Amino acid sequence: MPPRNTAATNTPTAYGWVERAFHWSIALLIPTAIALGVIAHDAPFDTDAALARKAWLFSAHKTVGVVIFFIALARIVWALSQPRPAPLHPDRRAETFAAALVHWLLYGSLVLVPALGWAHHATAEGFAPIWWPFGQGLPFLPKNAELSATLATLHMVFERVMVAALLLHILGAVKHVVIDRDSTLARMWKGTDPGPLPASRGHLLAPGAALVVWAGALGIGLALAPAAATSTAPTPRLAAPATWTVEDGTLEITVTQLGTPVTGRFADWQAAIDFDPTPRADGTVGQVEVAVATGSLTLGSVSGQAIGPDFLAAASHPEARFVATLMPDGDGYVAEGTFSLRGAEMPLRLPFDLTLEGDRARAEGRVTLDRRSFGMGADYTDESNVGFGVTVTVDLTARRLP
Repeated sequence: MPPRNTAATNTPTAYGWVERAFHWSIALLIPTAIALGVIAHDAPFDTDAALARKAWLFSAHKTVGVVIFFIALARIVWALSQPRPAPLHPDRRAETFAAALVHWLLYGSLVLVPALGWAHHATAEGFAPIWWPFGQGLPFLPKNAELSATLATLHMVFERVMVAALLLHILGAVKHVVIDRDSTLARMWKGTDPGPLPASRGHLLAPGAALVVWAGALGIGLALAPAAATSTAPTPRLAAPATWTVEDGTLEITVTQLGTPVTGRFADWQAAIDFDPTPRADGTVGQVEVAVATGSLTLGSVSGQAIGPDFLAAASHPEARFVATLMPDGDGYVAEGTFSLRGAEMPLRLPFDLTLEGDRARAEGRVTLDRRSFGMGADYTDESNVGFGVTVTVDLTARRLP
């Protein structure tokens, strides 16, 4: 039998058991992560049980990805400290270059793919957490729907590069076993030492070629990333002329998925405001109408579900409206009127605080609705999976019109 390297460290001709353990651990984890991701992506979420299963699958996928990331970093650090066993056939320049390129692509992908996935998770409002006690965010990465969508696209594109490199790596191993009948695979499987080998100069072009591939993947990913949506908000139809115009503001909702609050934002909405702080004869101070494009909601990883037929049904009900009278209410104000959504119309009372500074005003209000009042999520009857309450938060700055 040929000699075997049983030491932890590499030699110039054979791999030690530490390098082999890193290799085969990652070899098992990569297909596991890919399978979990594919199954989770395609899994339905039309019932409470289905949603819980989908969330479990995504959490497992993310957790395995983070494990791969740290194992890959440890393997790279270890590899930098060890001699690299020489190729068995250094005279085959094209083959050894291809092998070196594939190895560089794999090393890079094992860090880039999970890192991009982790960054996507950190920037999204998500319901499937990573299973560990160290938090879900990352430093310097804010919650941002557009950034998260771009990172998700890059994660997908770089994953394709990793899979292509992995398949080439496997095909190369099969060639060495079936055609060459040499000890290339045996060196990584059981530490077989083939003995003295011819000197090899290596391929300095391989890392450069890998950088070109990654740059191409980056360009493709950025090109495929979804563009910012153009405004589709319907126009408010206020009976009286508007006396204020909205300069800036946010319209957010917070829901609870599997016990975790998830906050999302409508990108497209408009408000027409007629307001005077001096009460009129009937005690009112004005009126407001808000029109919202329901399909402009981003709600982290459940955006598609939120605007789908089970909930907002944006395709068949593209807008929501709130028409209300403004009245003083203690130290603040209240907008009291009618809210229409998904073909249902309900009375709504929205208290808000108002700060007036000359011709500018800031209004902040919050109200909690019950999704069942609008026929949303009829198949999600377990509040521990999808909460019944939906908190609507309004924060806007307006300027008085001349």
